[in-house]
Amino acid sequence: MSYKTVALFWVALAFLGLIDAGYITVKYYSGGEVSCPITGGCSDVLTSAYSQIMGFPVSAYGFIFYLTVLLLAFLYLDSRKRWIEAAMLLLGLAGFLFTLWFVYLQIFVIEAICFYCMVSALLSTTIVALALMAFLKTRPIGNRLST
Repeated sequence: MSYKTVALFWVALAFLGLIDAGYITVKYYSGGEVSCPITGGCSDVLTSAYSQIMGFPVSAYGFIFYLTVLLLAFLYLDSRKRWIEAAMLLLGLAGFLFTLWFVYLQIFVIEAICFYCMVSALLSTTIVALALMAFLKTRPIGNRLST
């Protein structure tokens, strides 16, 4: 897969993530109810004790995550700087670890599944997988962390 293809996938995934996280964030601040297709547990998850970090909704942090991915993807598309691959990998790993935590909370603690949260989990997992692929593809085995 070419670097342009990877960057365009990142752009598309980040754009979808912005829509997903943006929808939940707007609903949070406007006081509107989130319609929850398929799973029906959005309300339980989005109003739980785990739905905020330091007074801000988790979805706002997700929005910032996807905005950062989008900006890095455009920068990578324009310049193909190798440091962006490493930055995207680190950002993606952070997003993936938060994803694992929030999926755990939904399944085992809250016992409800939020459709939008699971969409975000799929998006962030795909972002980190692409970042890992891009990072490993451009570095020889013995020299992967030196650049």
